[in-house]
Amino acid sequence: MSSLLGSSAAATSSPWIPIRKPSFLTSTTTPPPPAPSKFFKFHSFSPSSSSCFRVVCSSGGTEGSSRSSSDAAAREFKFVLHDALESSGIHTSHAREGREGFCAQIRKLSGIERETSISINSRVDLGKTALYIAAEDDSLVSHSSVPLPVDAFIERLDDLSVGYCSHYNSSYSSSPEKFLESIERYLYGRRGFRRTHSRNQSEPRALYLHSVLTHRSGSIAMLSLIYSELLKMLRMWGLVDFDVEIFFPHDLHSLPRGYDKQKSKESDQPHIITSQTLLLEILRNLKNAFWPFQHDHTRSLFLWAAHAANCIDKSNIAEESGFQLASAKAAQHRLERGVWTSVRFGDMRRALSACERLILLDTDAKELRDYSILLYHCGFFEESLQYLKLYQDTKDSSLKSQSADSLSSLEEDAVEKLMIRLNLILMEEGWSKPSHVRNYIGNNSEPW
Repeated sequence: MSSLLGSSAAATSSPWIPIRKPSFLTSTTTPPPPAPSKFFKFHSFSPSSSSCFRVVCSSGGTEGSSRSSSDAAAREFKFVLHDALESSGIHTSHAREGREGFCAQIRKLSGIERETSISINSRVDLGKTALYIAAEDDSLVSHSSVPLPVDAFIERLDDLSVGYCSHYNSSYSSSPEKFLESIERYLYGRRGFRRTHSRNQSEPRALYLHSVLTHRSGSIAMLSLIYSELLKMLRMWGLVDFDVEIFFPHDLHSLPRGYDKQKSKESDQPHIITSQTLLLEILRNLKNAFWPFQHDHTRSLFLWAAHAANCIDKSNIAEESGFQLASAKAAQHRLERGVWTSVRFGDMRRALSACERLILLDTDAKELRDYSILLYHCGFFEESLQYLKLYQDTKDSSLKSQSADSLSSLEEDAVEKLMIRLNLILMEEGWSKPSHVRNYIGNNSEPW
């Protein structure tokens, strides 16, 4: 079994062993597995109702909500990934449990809580949400018969707070500054948490909370989450009696720091990270890391995928290097061979799962567009067209006031070309899904 941590074990045993289980900590429980669903054979595949998640995206009329009353209705999305894997013989019950856990948490995100700092206790358990993300992706990659133990890693988070209390009890009565300094000495000194700067697949464990808790090396988003969870526990135990804010650095080297909100400066405002922003950061890091087409910051992920699909007029883009051209051809070749992932060029399974969760989080219509282009490359043309139309409908109703720049114009041109191509494919008489899609979904072997 290949897990997200890169370890190997028999499929019948769990590689996740909790450090210890304090008797005085209350263990959380995972939601029950969803009811079994019928899956179609691949040649007649269509997303089943089991992959349709209902998410409430508003605070139900609470004063101060950033959502309009029309958003109080739940939205439903029919996703492809889990059912496609099931139809090719890959069990996804643990992945579905992880997705259901994620959905159960984000349903609690009211308009107000979306804009609430992560340093403030809220109904949404951000630590558990991040672990549900990891549990789904671990199942997608490892095909293990044992799910990632979310509860055990929640206990590890609790153990951090317990460990701080046992070593720094003299700091409780000190000033806020000294108290926060002692927390940071504990996290970054005694416990050895450090920041990594890589967002690519060469170090994916920095992007998953369970891996960061195990290896103590993670992204700025994960370290901020751990800091906030420690503060949450200390506040619940009555050890924090002042307003704390977490400084989220935007450079490449700094670590998250706490500060007394009463002494904050105006320049600190852009460094306050909210619950919604943190979840977006976590999911977009995963999307960037596992996007199956070589990319850089000169173009969006969508444009790189559109270029691989020949949906971009080459006269409108700068001259490309031989490496970039080779990367696009290599991506197409991998799709035709049925390879899910490669060492340097992403992982389609985890890219799709990140896109689906970003759509559920409901913050940017472009996530619908990006999901559509991945479905196109997978051969799910009908579903790709549905999401592309949904993107255009959503964009037309919500983005009219935004001005277009050269990059967005290039993106919209690619959208139009993709839309035309999908319509032509579906209009063709006797159309059926290409044969390479079956191999693409069903090939479980890693290229290394």
